[in-house]
Amino acid sequence: MFKEITIDQYLENGEKVPVIDVRSPKEFAIAHIPGAINIPLFDDNERAIVGITYKQEGQQAAIEKGLNLVGPKMAGFVTAAKKILTDSDTMQLYMHCWRGGMRSKSMATLFNFAGIQTTVLKGGYKAYRRKVQASFLQNLQLIVVGGRTGSAKTAILHALQQSGEQIIDLEKLANHKGSAFGHLGEAAQPGTEYFENLLFETIQLLDHTKRIWIEDESHLIGTVFIPDPFWEQMRAATVMYCDFPVSERINYLVNTYGNFDKDGVLDAVKRITKKLGGQHAKAALEAYEAGDLKKATETVLVYYDKTYDYGLSKRNASLIKQIKMDRINPEENAKVLREMVGELTIQTL
Repeated sequence: MFKEITIDQYLENGEKVPVIDVRSPKEFAIAHIPGAINIPLFDDNERAIVGITYKQEGQQAAIEKGLNLVGPKMAGFVTAAKKILTDSDTMQLYMHCWRGGMRSKSMATLFNFAGIQTTVLKGGYKAYRRKVQASFLQNLQLIVVGGRTGSAKTAILHALQQSGEQIIDLEKLANHKGSAFGHLGEAAQPGTEYFENLLFETIQLLDHTKRIWIEDESHLIGTVFIPDPFWEQMRAATVMYCDFPVSERINYLVNTYGNFDKDGVLDAVKRITKKLGGQHAKAALEAYEAGDLKKATETVLVYYDKTYDYGLSKRNASLIKQIKMDRINPEENAKVLREMVGELTIQTL
């Protein structure tokens, strides 16, 4: 017989035990516990068949249909599980389905019968998601690294981490740099639900009694939404606003985006034509086509600077600490931020 543990017990367990998600491939692809491995009891088509059978003929008929579908695959399930044990150098597995119901319990029974110690997560993925969403209500000691576009905020964030500070890199989790050009050089973005799972797992690893640095972001990063309670904390947090000369920001952006695919950059400019205004968009495109990356960047920055300044104006002015910086040097800039934050009382909701 298999064992069961709660989601809280699973999260508190420091052991690196592989997690098997037995939901269908489509369910898993939408979102899952980060690091989980998909061994679907039913494929997408089979899950639909069982569901239709349940609605039309009842539970017993659906169980029989499921057994007929699963029977020929049982040996393959066990083989896959044993390979995971071998690759992970562990003696046990955790397992879940959507609600910790029949799918995970059936598979756990099979695995335990085959000599594989398997523990089912009570409440399944649904319970995990409740834990994820509730976590964003907890108060964190956030400090926001602010600055107009091209201020190397992400690089400064990483320099802070290298100096021993705690950070949350939202753009890394979202696979997007946060502007119309943010997808360039990045992998496909996760869905918002999986992004939330990744953010939750990141926060779980941090010491909540200490400050956590995070980059200033819009509510939407590419196509991914920052969860409302967490974003509200960000908006209420102290902002260390790094104010660099425009020439420094232009040089940084040219160095960052200058080597990306030309068509990708041009498409990004075209997508914000309405926001830039036809005349500015035309000027930016012509400059880029002519190879004048600095002029093109300067033109685009007019829009982004106005947008950032507007967002900043909606914050509590007393929580914005403006810091004049002459040049972009992430290590030096991070050192300045650490020195200035000093004994600053961190604002929380």
